[in-house]
Amino acid sequence: MTQGAAPGEPVEIEDIGSNPDPRRPIGEVIARRLDRRAALRGLLGAGAAAGLAERLLSSTAAVAAQPAAHSSGNTPGAGISSLRFPELRHQSAEGDAVAEGHEIQTVLRWGDPILPDAPEFDPLRQSAEAQARQFGYNCDYLDFFPLPRGSRNSGHGVLVVNHEYASTQLMFPGLGAGLLESRRRVDEAQARTEMMAHGASVVEVKRGGDGRWAPVRESRFNRRITAGTPMRVSGPAAGHPRLRTSADPEGRRVLGTLNNCAGGNTPWGTVLTAEENFNFYFSGEAAEAGEQRDAYKRYAITKAGVYTWGRFEPRFDLDREPNEPNRFGWVVEFDPYDPGSVPVKRTALGRFKHEGCTHALAPDGRVVFYSGDDERFEYVYRFVTARPWNPDDPAANRDLLDEGTLSVARFEADGTVRWLPLVHGEGPLTAANGFTGQGDVLVETRRAADLLGATPMDRPEDVETNPVNGRVYVMLTNNVLRTEAQVNAANPRPRNVHGHVLEIVPPPAAAGAPDHAAPEARWNIFIAGGKPGVDPGAQYHRATSDVGWLSCPDNCAFDSRGRIWIATDGADDAAGLVDGLYAADTAGRGRALTRLFYQAPTGAEVCGPRFTPDDTTLFLAIQHPGEDPDSSFDRPSTRWPDFLPDRPPRPSVVAITRRGGGPVG
Repeated sequence: MTQGAAPGEPVEIEDIGSNPDPRRPIGEVIARRLDRRAALRGLLGAGAAAGLAERLLSSTAAVAAQPAAHSSGNTPGAGISSLRFPELRHQSAEGDAVAEGHEIQTVLRWGDPILPDAPEFDPLRQSAEAQARQFGYNCDYLDFFPLPRGSRNSGHGVLVVNHEYASTQLMFPGLGAGLLESRRRVDEAQARTEMMAHGASVVEVKRGGDGRWAPVRESRFNRRITAGTPMRVSGPAAGHPRLRTSADPEGRRVLGTLNNCAGGNTPWGTVLTAEENFNFYFSGEAAEAGEQRDAYKRYAITKAGVYTWGRFEPRFDLDREPNEPNRFGWVVEFDPYDPGSVPVKRTALGRFKHEGCTHALAPDGRVVFYSGDDERFEYVYRFVTARPWNPDDPAANRDLLDEGTLSVARFEADGTVRWLPLVHGEGPLTAANGFTGQGDVLVETRRAADLLGATPMDRPEDVETNPVNGRVYVMLTNNVLRTEAQVNAANPRPRNVHGHVLEIVPPPAAAGAPDHAAPEARWNIFIAGGKPGVDPGAQYHRATSDVGWLSCPDNCAFDSRGRIWIATDGADDAAGLVDGLYAADTAGRGRALTRLFYQAPTGAEVCGPRFTPDDTTLFLAIQHPGEDPDSSFDRPSTRWPDFLPDRPPRPSVVAITRRGGGPVG
């Protein structure tokens, strides 16, 4: 999510960089820059993959970019890639676009009624009560859970959609343009409507005989989760003194979830929704003068805040409830098939700006979860459950996420990634450094990771495992704040405007399956964003076309063939491109040959790509359409997707299908 960035400077207002020493530890033990040959020899692959990367990747030293693709499908690299769609040209338009041979269906829009008693959407008569029953704002992570439970039905299921934040200037009339400015002008009714626009929506959807998807309005599965939904706190930090408030003196019950960005699921069929920029919502003098000011600073909590909710609700005022921020920044688990289930904040997975929480299985049945901390110079994390999951006993998995080992990654210059356990009593995580128990380690996960010497990364966002090759892909969106003195092996570009994608290769276990629970793995750079031949350090397959290159990778997904689909966020500021969705093979002759498949409407980013089990539908969350510098509710830069004169732009979920049927792409 990009907010408040000036052209060419994709720096988010929440992303000021709160790591006090981003050079440490690795910047002092490796060369300042790795040239392309050294990077490819030492870093870009394990085994045969390294040789393939050496032959096929391109950089600024390579031949200039290929000619633009043509709609006829005569695309450079088309005979190499397994993806056969004709590439889109880069565009900037009020509407979206998809590759020829596919069509776009709008499935859910901000304000659509999803509960039986929800009113129809009226942008001029919004209320908190109505919004709590309607589809929320700024959709991000989404997931598809087939119906019936446990099936692989690709035409009927439950969609779960996160609602990350509110584009206030586009939600309400009369507030003018400017995200920060509009948030300071809201009245109490508007602020409470914003609160209800956060959280998540759970909606039953079905594909009709005409091939079109539609929500089931009267479904028993439909649910809204908001900033006011009661939740339980579990794990080692539950009941911690710094989680206790006047409304919850035991520190075990929280109202709501905030800034839910990417997410994930579990093998036992539950949702993991990740709380990211929770620092937005709190304000007060205590940010600079209170007892927890140093801890606040490490999470970029400031006196002014971004929202003004503290004026209307005491729990968001640091001077009245100094512990309330400690109750956010967690991973929240809930059952999408049970609308009466109480969401649970799983503290064992750590507290930071979680971008996603996706899983893989270790050979012994333990479950491994990967997550990024989405801020510049922050870290990549892994959690390994203490026990294997039990596919035959759902009750045995109910609290599996309360016990296990949280680790943080150190990316070494020799291509090794080491997972450093964040365990109280080990190394510097002792009372001498302010950690009296595991609860302290989890409440201050960032500081604990600092002390262990984790590698500061270029804004780690989504981290996903490829189900076909077992490798893990880390989206590093960008970091224009990194200097020459701060480069490291895994982040080799200063002022990294365009971001890159890392590939982690777990070692094989005895049976040959990847061991995601192993203490070490190998890593390489899969692609580096920017335009080949123009932007320093850009790396792709050498046949990448003039429209196939990308900027600012954010989310990713994999189809059943193991091909990666990368969604971007911030390409407009970084490269003058509309954000979109790109696809590439991860193995074979087309490895790292990215191709442009979908482009969002102006001002929007693409989030949460998710395929149905048979690959015949690709769901996308289109976030903040129209969020351009001078755009407002009254004068928006687009009115997508309705294009009606009395409707503002509406964040929406779309379904992409192939004309005539068959797998997407």
